[in-house]
Amino acid sequence: MTCEPPDLSPDQPLDQSGSGPVRVVVVDDHPVVRDGLVAMLQASGEIEVVGEAADGEAALCVVTRAVPDVVLMDLQMPRMGGVAAIRALRVRDPARPRILVLTTYDTDREFRRAIQAGADGLLLKDAQGADLVRAVHELVRGYSVLARPARTALSERPAAVELTPREREVLRWVADGCTNRAAARRLGIGEATVKTHLGHIYEKLGVVDRASAVRAAWEHGLV
Repeated sequence: MTCEPPDLSPDQPLDQSGSGPVRVVVVDDHPVVRDGLVAMLQASGEIEVVGEAADGEAALCVVTRAVPDVVLMDLQMPRMGGVAAIRALRVRDPARPRILVLTTYDTDREFRRAIQAGADGLLLKDAQGADLVRAVHELVRGYSVLARPARTALSERPAAVELTPREREVLRWVADGCTNRAAARRLGIGEATVKTHLGHIYEKLGVVDRASAVRAAWEHGLV
């Protein structure tokens, strides 16, 4: 299966999140699940579902053609599973589209595989519609989203990267969605100091932005 990318003019940037509805592709092998997700997302009036796919292989083509801001990805699917599809998308672009995994498998192994593959967030499929819509918007804003069971499971893993106590505090607030200014206010330090700590955190984790830092923190059990 071959997929040709869309012909984008210079005034059609890949990131369209700031100029209209959030563009979302839904990937799940169960039609009833897809229909339910589409209905919940579009009912918000702020999200446009621009494509659907029933497996990971089809998802790669749909993403190429539709250029979404966010992909909702199931893990267990025929032909190509969600983890393999996430890896393939991250080979194309490490940062876009943002990928939110929706799964019924609340195990440490599934969470870890998805995060290591490059997912930006994890929610269980029994999440409320409002939580799903909120998660999509958080991802577009550059934050990461992690359901409580996933956060608990990943936080129990031993840390493989050494951060100072203050760096851990900064990272926890960032993982909770705080801006630099908000994190500084909560920690009682200057915003410039937070930026300095983030620079050290990025260097130690081998990343270049906040979202990647949060993903790495989950992988290493730092938050």
